[in-house]
Amino acid sequence: MTLALETTDLKVQLQLEEQWFTVCDLGRLIPGRGVAALLPDGRQVALFRDRAGEVYAVDNRDPFGGAAVLSRGLTGTHEGRTFVASPLLKQRFDLLSGECLDDDTVRIATYRVRTA
Repeated sequence: MTLALETTDLKVQLQLEEQWFTVCDLGRLIPGRGVAALLPDGRQVALFRDRAGEVYAVDNRDPFGGAAVLSRGLTGTHEGRTFVASPLLKQRFDLLSGECLDDDTVRIATYRVRTA
């Protein structure tokens, strides 16, 4: 099976403080797979698009292992919550809230996302 990239003029944008920052073309996000992007301040963000077309953005750094790898994690759902599982130690992070589903004392940053 061959996947054809979606062709669209829509851009994925993140809200950084009071401004919107364009990260990439929407067509670069393949449902179920993550993409890492570098922000202007040097932080990394992990972008995901689910099969329903929703786009999510979270900090790319795994708080347990310290490596910037969440964009390489597996996505799924648990009790109606969309998550990414870290490729390191497999902790799951809610893509909307950033809450760790396996340790409620840990949370990652999330970003407000839009397509424009």
